[in-house]
Amino acid sequence: MKRYDLIVVGAGPSGLSAAIEAAKRGLKVVVFDENEKPGGQLFKQIHKFFGSKEHKAKIRGFVIGEELLKEADDAGVEVELNATVIGMYQEKEITVKRGEEIFHYKGDVIVIATGAAENMVTFEGWTLPGVIGAGAAQTMMNLHGVKPGNKILMLGSGNVGLVVSFQLKQCGCDVVALVDAAPRIGGYGVHAAKVARTGVPFYLSHTIVKAEGSDHVTGVTIAEVDNHFQFIPGTEKHFDVDTICLAVGLSPMSQLLKMAGCEMEDNPKRGGQVPIVDEYGETSIKGIFVAGDVSGIEEASSAMIEGRIAGIAAANYLGYIEDAELEEGARKNEAALEGLRQGMFAPKNRGKLIEKTEEGIDVSMNLLKKGFVTDEEIERFPGVTHKVGIHPVMECTQNIPCNPCQDACPKHCIKIGEHITSLPAVDDQAVCVGCGMCVASCSGQAIFLVDETYEPGYATVTIPYEFLPLPEVGEKGYGLGRDGQKVCEAEVVSVKSAKAFDHTNLLTIKVPADMAMKARFYKAK
Repeated sequence: MKRYDLIVVGAGPSGLSAAIEAAKRGLKVVVFDENEKPGGQLFKQIHKFFGSKEHKAKIRGFVIGEELLKEADDAGVEVELNATVIGMYQEKEITVKRGEEIFHYKGDVIVIATGAAENMVTFEGWTLPGVIGAGAAQTMMNLHGVKPGNKILMLGSGNVGLVVSFQLKQCGCDVVALVDAAPRIGGYGVHAAKVARTGVPFYLSHTIVKAEGSDHVTGVTIAEVDNHFQFIPGTEKHFDVDTICLAVGLSPMSQLLKMAGCEMEDNPKRGGQVPIVDEYGETSIKGIFVAGDVSGIEEASSAMIEGRIAGIAAANYLGYIEDAELEEGARKNEAALEGLRQGMFAPKNRGKLIEKTEEGIDVSMNLLKKGFVTDEEIERFPGVTHKVGIHPVMECTQNIPCNPCQDACPKHCIKIGEHITSLPAVDDQAVCVGCGMCVASCSGQAIFLVDETYEPGYATVTIPYEFLPLPEVGEKGYGLGRDGQKVCEAEVVSVKSAKAFDHTNLLTIKVPADMAMKARFYKAK
């Protein structure tokens, strides 16, 4: 039996973060993961993270994964892959299956960071080939370069469903509809808006009746549901699809904790069966800690911070650091964690309908029901202004923890305020130079540069663009509105790509002057 100071189960963002913090303080650390590659979900996440600098905002998930792996390697962390932990016992002993062999390990401390598993829903035909989870679709696209399907229906409007729908569009798939039984969208409005303006229709208060096909999916029927989630006869809608993608939530993978005898609770707000823990992530069994989704479903940014706290606490448990260092490290990380747990999507607000922003502005009900803010509604938000010459227009309409746009602008045109969740506003005294850094830095792709006086009768709109092939200057196509419908003809006048933009290209289109505040996407003829 081999022994380590710390055994971490799970090489995702929380597990690696815990291992790094512990190893930096002198512990001998090993991380076991059942997958052939470390990093957990990070390497599927090609979008930019939210938050602030300390939360790695505006950095793409796979880049964060690479940084964590290097940090772990530099700290001397051992990472064992294709190693499935199949048992954990009260004396902090584990059994690991590697190939056909079983190995036995003992840890003085254990951190469980096993993450979560995708939920499924059942309907007629749900076992047909072509019905897949959103995580599986991400794995196919972003890890293996495989197109999940050609025509796809997405079920689920949380952040996972919205982000994966956009990535499916980037992959060249036709997302025919985004469906959810809930009466309003569950994820960030900026994620919904960037999906809607590509032309994907939203069907809220709808769900799947059946998947069609004999040996694979060939179509799907959905129907509207009432307040009791029962089908309303006569509301059926049919779509020809070859793939149905399910993004219907996650459940913590807490089986090892139950096996070891940790005290558990059923907590729907945290995703299901989760361990009861203290402020450092320690369970009812001393020396067994948890971090990340296994203790409650949140974003990867939160998981990394929880991992750091658990790693520091593990070092203190074994006497490698004094209580004062634990308390200081925990205090700093708790402050960072608290920053992510603010705003409309804070854990305390789950399931609630928030009708006004922190600033007292009416939330767009159209956004919550159809995925986009109407032309009339958008004007009431502080980031939407009209000026002579080029200026930023920020269509950020919900209080979410994010502020990289404020730091990105070299001329300080953008101000967030004292709270990370405050809506961005334009500083009237600052002069925009049109550099586009704000457009490229926005994790929600909600910032545009608008020149309403570009030339007589015409305006320009600069949009974030992450699709290939890139349009060419002089190309003519259509400007699409926030709802994804054609609103005008458009001509490409500029395409900018720069290392500082981190693969977010800036596409500038010329449109009729009265379309300056309406055209928000480009489609070639």
